[in-house]
Amino acid sequence: MKFIKNHLMFIFPLIAILLGIEFFMIFERTTNSYEKGLKDGYSMLVVASKPIDTAYLQKLNKHIENSEAIKREEIVKQVAKGINESTTEKILGALPYFYNIWLDEYIGAVGLDMIKQDLLQDKNIKKVETFGNTYSSSYRLFSFIKFSLKLFIGFMGVVSLFLIIKQMEIWKYSHKQRMQIMEIFGAPLMLRSGVLFKVAIFDAFIATLITSGFFLYIKFIWASNSGIDIMMQKQDELFMMGDILTLLGSSLLIVIVAVFSVALTTKGVQE
Repeated sequence: MKFIKNHLMFIFPLIAILLGIEFFMIFERTTNSYEKGLKDGYSMLVVASKPIDTAYLQKLNKHIENSEAIKREEIVKQVAKGINESTTEKILGALPYFYNIWLDEYIGAVGLDMIKQDLLQDKNIKKVETFGNTYSSSYRLFSFIKFSLKLFIGFMGVVSLFLIIKQMEIWKYSHKQRMQIMEIFGAPLMLRSGVLFKVAIFDAFIATLITSGFFLYIKFIWASNSGIDIMMQKQDELFMMGDILTLLGSSLLIVIVAVFSVALTTKGVQE
């Protein structure tokens, strides 16, 4: 019973770290697609004194991905109803050229203002409307959510890592006498800590399997029946088979670091 308890005391904190890593990867995948939707749904309005194209705008700022001219005839129709054709032509000739501009990524308010300033430096551009208030509030809220989740995952990771190292110290004291005898006979660190490595690596595989199984359940069973739109729409992004390798690599790295950090503190060890 004590043997199982010792393993669980090591596996549970490791699972907590792996859960944090996987949640972070899922969050990055889903937020990247959400950012793409926000980016595609946002456009700036540019007023120019002469016709311009996307290539012209891209020379002014590298973040401009695409542009589309707004038909001036449609604008004139809205503001010149009931006016004779000659007057309409004069209004059309006096009107500047209007363009919707899309960006290549979802950027902050500061970056948005820099784009505006770059565009306004060109003599052919008369005005740039960024709709900054609405954009900035959405961006700040989205950035705060991302920061909060990353901070929470980081905090949980640090706490769990300390628990892993603490459990590793318990194992070290259980095998301390044998490790010191091996040291007396000149055994290198890797050899005298071999038992710690074996147990830790075994538990790393178990923690990876449990974590992967949990997310596979979420992806293929829970998400399909949850009735939550975002879960059902983003089901493919909830867990990918490549994540198993990432989790396994992360767990092995964590336990190797933990073993080394504890093994090096064994009395008499000099490396």
